Amino acid sequence: MNSLKQLAIGLEQIPTALSWYLTDLAEAKGRQQLFTRQSPQRLKVLREHALIESAVSSNRIEGVEIDQKRVGTVIFGRSLLHDRREEEIRGYRRALNLIHQKGNQLEVSEATILELHRLVRAEVGDAGRYKQKDSDIIEKSPDGSQRVRFQTVSASKTRTFILQTLSLWHELYQEPPVPALIALAAFNLDFLCIHPFRDGNGRVSRLLLLLQCYHLGLEVGRYIPLERIIEQNKERYYETLEQSSRGWHQGKHNPWPYITFLLFILKTAYAEFEERLGRIQSPRGTKTELIELAINAFTGEFTLSDLERICPGVSRDMIRTILRRLRQQKHLTCQGRGPAARWRRKGNTSKKG
Repeated sequence: MNSLKQLAIGLEQIPTALSWYLTDLAEAKGRQQLFTRQSPQRLKVLREHALIESAVSSNRIEGVEIDQKRVGTVIFGRSLLHDRREEEIRGYRRALNLIHQKGNQLEVSEATILELHRLVRAEVGDAGRYKQKDSDIIEKSPDGSQRVRFQTVSASKTRTFILQTLSLWHELYQEPPVPALIALAAFNLDFLCIHPFRDGNGRVSRLLLLLQCYHLGLEVGRYIPLERIIEQNKERYYETLEQSSRGWHQGKHNPWPYITFLLFILKTAYAEFEERLGRIQSPRGTKTELIELAINAFTGEFTLSDLERICPGVSRDMIRTILRRLRQQKHLTCQGRGPAARWRRKGNTSKKG
């Protein structure tokens, strides 16, 4: 709440870089409706990928990973899950569905925060409940040494701090003395500093970021996974979080590094959104365009079945034809044979999952 308290008093000035981001995001929001009027099938491809990448990346930031061959089944399937990690990734997908379906109709409230935590923790143990014991944020070095990176709010004061933070958010949202995007990022910083749960704080913070973006009319997170962009900039994420949390308890911290970082994430997401939708001009037909868009959206390996699921209504023979053409043109590489063969865009060394 201490970042929002600073904003409630009012700002003397905004860092120059932050002003540029605010301008760029205002322009991107203005173009948003134009881009979302494009082909529903193209948007469906982006939504499907965003669900996969959001759930996988947000959990992977916290060290929760699964076999990449199981990603599609865990995210979209109904089969029994293998372990706790798969349960948490599917739980994150359920939380995403809740936010995407309700959008700005879902209130930013204590009940919503607890429900999001219940889902991402797969409804097991202390899911949906505040921490019962004090817990600090510990950084572990490769050599095995540890240090306290941040002392979080005590368990006995956690609920009070959360309620005060929510109150300040609604106050600033309804009668903003500062741009709402700055208040959104400050809320996210305060939430992470409070650290209300024993585990799952980072994942809930990213879900709240998505939800509050909807409240501000920023829908890019529906199509481009904010979590994946944060993961790609993970070192900067932790660096700015540490910079901005110093002196937080005393209200003498500098929130601007972390606030600027989050606005950079949103700007990057909008740039990718517009680039992906504008990349293909349909010279060879809608179905060919749809398949190529799906392939370009993959950040790692994929299979024929992955493309079939994301491109409904496109025959398997047509997908195979395009895969063969792109491999002949050296845009794709392939390992294995048949429907289970694993494809990858040439030069893409990241792993799916």
